[in-house]
Amino acid sequence: MFKGLFRKLSKDIGIDLGSSNTRFFIKDKGVVINESSVVAINNKTGQILEVGREALKMQGKTPPFIKISQPLVDGVISDFEVTEKMLKYFIDKIHRENFMITPRPRVVIGIPLDVTEVEKKAVEDAVISAGGRDVFLVENVIAGAVGARMPIQDASGNMIIDIGGGVTEIAVISLSGVVAWKSLKIAGDELNLDIVSYMRDEFNLLIGERVAESIKIKIGSFKEISETPQIRVRGRDLLSGLPKEVLISSLQVLSAIDRSIKSIIEAVKSTLEITPPELVADIYHRGIILIGGGALLKNIDKAIASVVKIPVRIIDDPLTCVVRGTGMILEDENLLKEVVVPSTTE
Repeated sequence: MFKGLFRKLSKDIGIDLGSSNTRFFIKDKGVVINESSVVAINNKTGQILEVGREALKMQGKTPPFIKISQPLVDGVISDFEVTEKMLKYFIDKIHRENFMITPRPRVVIGIPLDVTEVEKKAVEDAVISAGGRDVFLVENVIAGAVGARMPIQDASGNMIIDIGGGVTEIAVISLSGVVAWKSLKIAGDELNLDIVSYMRDEFNLLIGERVAESIKIKIGSFKEISETPQIRVRGRDLLSGLPKEVLISSLQVLSAIDRSIKSIIEAVKSTLEITPPELVADIYHRGIILIGGGALLKNIDKAIASVVKIPVRIIDDPLTCVVRGTGMILEDENLLKEVVVPSTTE
């Protein structure tokens, strides 16, 4: 009786715990939190100063006693204590905004495909310690496919590419399970580093990762275009040590990130090569769905489609696709039973 009452009263949560961003979904409210996975900590007191977007603004600008921590690397927890504090901060914020005492929530949370048992347990323990009642682990690509409204329960091939911050995951899904997949540690963060390296090698200019990300978003493109936009980039001259400004074009950004995008396309081809032919036929007919922050980069869908010869479609609002999927899974008990990953406590 109490279990049913708890279920009605609790604000059950779907979480997309990413290397770059953390998002929370609540039933009947949608996406309520969309923040950077960054925490600012005072090393003197151990106190958390800021979480999310405000902490990200501090990156590269702090005195020695303030540490900017990104507790997730390549989609998995690298700093358990900070991750726990970050999740608790967000869960408490949700409860504060509801102005009422509610039972501990059930939580559906996404995990990478190549996660280990130790990493799975770290996620479960972090969510429980942060205030969750029950934790259900779901693979990110499954949650993303549900969020994209792909018919994953059918006996047909559904291919999805999730280009996140720390990891790119490519999967073929059928009958609520992953049939073939590839995962590689080349994603948004790696593209930023590519741009940092290019600026250092070509212009002797040192820039930060946030500046590189801004360049990528503003003029990054995976295909040559007739009009070549340019922007001015400021940083530190490695020869003189003084501030310096240079002009960089979209063609130069393409040159910087070309190797990484080719690696992602090769992984897509490799996944198709290990996919059963019946499912490949379905994928050829239906096309490939692209989600994640990397899907927002100009012409990335055309670059992939031109090589694999299959239509590639970017889903509406690709950034929140996974977290919306976790929310939809929460609301469908039968689907939850089909897609949940066995707990480490079972």
